[in-house]
Amino acid sequence: MEFYKYTLNRIFEIPQIITIHYFEYGKDFTFEGESHDFWEFLCVDKGEVTVTADTKSYSLKKGNIIFHKPGEFHSVATNGKTAPNLVVISFVCHSPSMAFFENKIFQLGEQERSLLATIIAEAGNAFSTPLNNPYTRKIDSNPNRIPGAEQMIQLSLEHFLISLYRKDILPLAEPRLAKSVRLKQDEELLEHLKNYMELHINQQLTVEQICHDNLVGLSQLQNLFRSKCGCGIIEYFSQMKIRRAKELIREKNMNFTQIADYLGYTSIHYFSRQFKKIAGMTPSEYALSIKAFSER
Repeated sequence: MEFYKYTLNRIFEIPQIITIHYFEYGKDFTFEGESHDFWEFLCVDKGEVTVTADTKSYSLKKGNIIFHKPGEFHSVATNGKTAPNLVVISFVCHSPSMAFFENKIFQLGEQERSLLATIIAEAGNAFSTPLNNPYTRKIDSNPNRIPGAEQMIQLSLEHFLISLYRKDILPLAEPRLAKSVRLKQDEELLEHLKNYMELHINQQLTVEQICHDNLVGLSQLQNLFRSKCGCGIIEYFSQMKIRRAKELIREKNMNFTQIADYLGYTSIHYFSRQFKKIAGMTPSEYALSIKAFSER
């Protein structure tokens, strides 16, 4: 019996990336403008900016995104009052469906913000070029990149475009979004944040840094962890560190000072206090309990 190989239709196909940026502008920054033969979009993650596209000017606030088609002159300026954070991504896409994004401004939903955060995170893995230089003309591959990072960027960016496209052509779908779907989105964001903290287990993270790196709001972040985990995200991160410390103690490859340093604690004394606060015993007491248990 023969099997028919069905060719999947792709409404957006992105073969090349030009630049991926996350900028933290000063309140008086102005970019004089440019035009080029590829697509670009600008998303406001924080603050407010004025964007010019050909002869029209637009005021964009947090969560707004504007697309610039190939050949369109565009510039950006801050308002002199707030220092905005912007995501700017430029890419090659010859799909006819890209015409949908011409001359439009969108408001991002949680799914789009999560996908953007994935793109930014994967770009940090895939490329050695800093993401905060607005004048970058060429990105360089990171020789130590995590496998699949570049493909994750491509897939997430195509998913991002599809999500915006669907939301606009199916305007009634969002209000009727099933509770189960919203719960699934929360679970995916929670898992993404947990993976992010695992990757940064040896650092001292702040709530502000977590929000910045994952493009998520402070209230949403705290509400998510309090509802799903029963504690704030920094408390959860501290618990994660102590769980890892217990594993390292059981593995017996490091002493307590080395473990404290590995996990990003400022001193062995602070590490011991945190360990006792969360585990109910000191690192030494935990090590002795493990030894006693193994000798039974």
